[in-house]
Order: sequence, then C-alpha cells, then structure tokens
Amino acid sequence: MTNRKVEINYTEYADIEELDPKDQALIKAARQAQLTSYAPYSHFNVGAAVLLENGEIVKGSNQENAASPSGLCAERTAMFAAGAQYPGVPMVCIAIVGGPAFGVCDTPATPCGACRQVMAEYQKIGKRPMSVIMTGGKSIWKFEKVEDVLPFIFDSI
Repeated sequence: MTNRKVEINYTEYADIEELDPKDQALIKAARQAQLTSYAPYSHFNVGAAVLLENGEIVKGSNQENAASPSGLCAERTAMFAAGAQYPGVPMVCIAIVGGPAFGVCDTPATPCGACRQVMAEYQKIGKRPMSVIMTGGKSIWKFEKVEDVLPFIFDSI
C-alpha cells in the first residue's frame, strides 16, 4: 500500500486591483454576464467570461429551466459559446462570479463538477493550460491550470 498526496496550488487576492489588467477585465466581463442570469428557481446568479488566445472575451450566465436539469451553468454557457463562435482558438482563462440577487458571495463561487470537466476538455483541445479565476466579495482565487480545480481529470482517450 502506498499513500499519496494531491497538492492544489492557487493564489489568493484580497482585491481585484491586485490582479493584472487582463484578469481584471475578465472578472468585470463575468460580472456583466451575471446580470443576464436567469435563475428564478435557485435565486443564485452566476456569470462567467472566457478569455481566448486571440484576445476575444466570450460571456455566459446561468440559465435555469422549470424542467431541471434542462438549464445550464454560466461556465458551460460561456465555454460552449466560445467553442462554437471561435472553433480551434484556445481558451486562456475563465473567470466566474456568483451570488444571490445578482450579488457576490464573500467566498468565491466555485464551479460544479460538470463545468470543471468541460474546462478540462477545452484545456486539452487548446493544448495549453487554462487558468481559472473564482471571484468572491472578500477574496479572489486564481488557479493556473484546470488540474488544480479538478485533480484526476477524466480522459476517455
């Protein structure tokens, strides 16, 4: 028997001003996207923004449906839109913001497992690390690659 340890690395920021301008712009885009959230059932509004290698930013928000789970998370909405609008262009980073009543939780909102797996797929397709920024009212967490938010990524190949 061998015991092993998984280590997750990330940087924590107290304020958006501590991040570089590209990350600040991406977080602001995620906050704008949050305003388009349709969440009449959970009342938890999420926005996401994806920065592509070509400099484009694609936004998405959670879209709920009475026939749950027919809705879709903000992260997947943004990534699928980016993949459809800019096929073959690698995703560099995704920023996420969420909270009730279009607000922001103190602790960063974290993506669900399905969204993390989709991030992993797009990172693989892009052949480069995709960083993940989770934004909260009192702190911001930045992960340099998807493996840091999803250890043991599922890979069917």
